[in-house]
Amino acid sequence: MVAARQQRRRRWGVLVLLAAYVGYLGLGAVVLQALERPAEVQAAQNLLQEHWGLLANHTCLQGPALQRLIEGIIQAYKSGITLQGNTTSLGRWDYSGSFFFSISAITTIGYGNLSPSTAVGRIFSIVFALFGIPLNLVLLNEIGHLMLLGVQHCACRLEEVFHWQNKASFLMKTCALVTGLLLFLLLPPLLFSDKEGWSYEEGFYYSFITLSTIGFGDYVIGMNPDRTYPSWYKNVVSLWILFGMAWLALVIKFCINILESSSYFCQCNKKNTEMAEDLMDGNKNSVTGLQNAKICCDKDPKMKGPVESHSYTAPTEAL
Repeated sequence: MVAARQQRRRRWGVLVLLAAYVGYLGLGAVVLQALERPAEVQAAQNLLQEHWGLLANHTCLQGPALQRLIEGIIQAYKSGITLQGNTTSLGRWDYSGSFFFSISAITTIGYGNLSPSTAVGRIFSIVFALFGIPLNLVLLNEIGHLMLLGVQHCACRLEEVFHWQNKASFLMKTCALVTGLLLFLLLPPLLFSDKEGWSYEEGFYYSFITLSTIGFGDYVIGMNPDRTYPSWYKNVVSLWILFGMAWLALVIKFCINILESSSYFCQCNKKNTEMAEDLMDGNKNSVTGLQNAKICCDKDPKMKGPVESHSYTAPTEAL
C-alpha cells in the first residue's frame, strides 16, 4: 500500500518535473526570440542592401562571381584564414591554437569556430576525444576534491584556533565562494578586455559560457588577426578553464543540494500528513506511516551521488 503510493507519487513527480523542464525551455525560447529576432532581421536587410549597392556602383561585377567570392571568404574565415592587404594570416592551427582546440574538445566546450577539415584530422579528433573526455572527468573530479578538502581543512583549523564551530564552516564556504568568483568570473574579463578588446560585459559573458561548457563560439580568445597575443596567453587561459570548471562544479552541486533539501522537506510534510490521516481513519498501516515519517525526518538531506552533467562528474560533497 505504502510502496504503491510512493511509486505513484514518484511518477507524478517526474511528470511535474518534465513539465517544468519543457516550460522553462519554452520560456527561454520565447524571450530569446523576442530579443534576438529583430536584430537578425535588421542584419539580413543591411547585408542585402550592401550586396545590391555594391553591384549597382560597380557594374563590372557580376552577381554569381561576387557570390562565389563571398562564399570563399566565409569558408576561409571558418578555417582561420583572413586577408590582410595582399597577404593572408595563419595561426589557428599553430601549436598554441592546436593545444587550445584540444582543451576545448576534451572539456566538451566545443566552441565550433574551429574544426578539422581533413578526414584524418576528424578521425583523430574522435579517437582523441574518446579517451580524453574520461581523463578530463577524472582530473576535474580530483581537482574539485582537493578544493573541497582545502576548504574543510581551513575550517577545521579555524575551529581549533578560535573555538568556532558552525561559524568556521560558514566563513570558509563564503571565502571559497568569493575567491572563486574573483578568480574565475570577475577578474578574467579584465584580462580579456586588455588582450581581446572586449568590453567587461563581453568578457564576463565569455567566462561563464566557457566554464559552464556551453561554448556558443561567438566569443573565442586568440582569434583576432589584428592583435598580437603573448605566448603565455592561451596556456594561462587553459589552466583557468581547468580549475574554473572544477570550482563551478562545486557551486552547481551546492545549488543542487539546496533543491534536494527543499524536495526532502516537501516529501516529509506529505508523509506526516498521510500518517495523521491514517491515524484518524484507524488505518492498519498507521504504524508503517509513523516509521516512514520518522525515517524521513531523520534522513540527511544532502545528496551523496555525483552531479549529473553533460561535461563531468562533480565531487561527492559540495561547499
